[in-house]
Amino acid sequence: MTRTEAYLALNLLPQVGPVRVRKLLQHFGSPERILTAKSSEILQVEGFGLTQAESIAGWEAQIDLSGELQKIRDRELTLLTQEDELYPPLLKEIHDPPVVLYVWGNLTKRDHHALGVVGSRHATHYGLSATKKLSFQIAYAGYAVISGLARGIDTAAHEAALAAKGRTIAVLGSGIGKLYPPENMALAERIAQNGAVISEYPVDRIADKQTFPYRNRVVAGWSCGLIVVEAPMRSGSLITAQQATDQGRTVYAVPGPIDKPTSAGCNRLIQQGAKLIMDGADVLDDLMTLFPTAPSAPKVEESRPAVTLTLEEEILYRAIGTEESHINDITTASGLTTATVSATLMRLEMKRLIRALPGRRYVRLV
Repeated sequence: MTRTEAYLALNLLPQVGPVRVRKLLQHFGSPERILTAKSSEILQVEGFGLTQAESIAGWEAQIDLSGELQKIRDRELTLLTQEDELYPPLLKEIHDPPVVLYVWGNLTKRDHHALGVVGSRHATHYGLSATKKLSFQIAYAGYAVISGLARGIDTAAHEAALAAKGRTIAVLGSGIGKLYPPENMALAERIAQNGAVISEYPVDRIADKQTFPYRNRVVAGWSCGLIVVEAPMRSGSLITAQQATDQGRTVYAVPGPIDKPTSAGCNRLIQQGAKLIMDGADVLDDLMTLFPTAPSAPKVEESRPAVTLTLEEEILYRAIGTEESHINDITTASGLTTATVSATLMRLEMKRLIRALPGRRYVRLV
């Protein structure tokens, strides 16, 4: 058994989480030694009762390690432990960092410099537009955009980072084999080509009400700062913001109309001390003390970039015409793939040549 396989076995054991694994490592020195320990030895570790000790000592009867390893091979995933160089250093610092990370795609040292972007699943047009602008600028500036692949704000953040030809990381609240929401599978495949899809859960673990909040600590802990774009008062994004605060991360919030429930959570965060932002440069300027060589964000609002279009952008720009066009009609008229259309529309929007409207419609601005 390799050292990574030993960590995987510990991660698969029920009732043994990251904090308990850390206690065991402090006592026994290595994951391999933990798996050879007798229940009487495990009982000597503070916080372990007889049931847990017997479960760990009899781990081979509790889990299917070979089966899980086969699923990892079949899906061409890789595993990271805290001993690996590519394991995010900021994530190691939190109270309960994942024992292992399943990785679909490829991580680089670049991804250690990341900004989290979170918000409502039921996002408004305002929230989606703000997310696209901020995420595009952040990814363009060289930071990885990390989010949770959920509907709404998360999806917009990942898509904008891809449109900027930047890095993006999706952290799942399920196993990679049970990706949720299922309609984001095509997006996940694109992310895996330009970043990574990450989970700490076994391949076939189904998402539930407990896994999502637990997942959020990874988004917050991996990031050097967390951006909350749009969130009502009762929102998982506010839980993530609290986790980020507890972990010593800076929280940034996008203000919204005071009469809109969808912005109430962000406005309250600002009231409580989160930093108000209106542009990606606001975040990058604030982080200059940490990363003084960070490139500047493109000023999409203040000035229009020179209109130099790629072939795909020119095709889509002409397909939209001067009237409102639905994305399905644009795709049909262009002859391009759905994934290409989605990414190219984002780039045209960032160049201020088109505008996204409610109902997945687009219109030319010039």
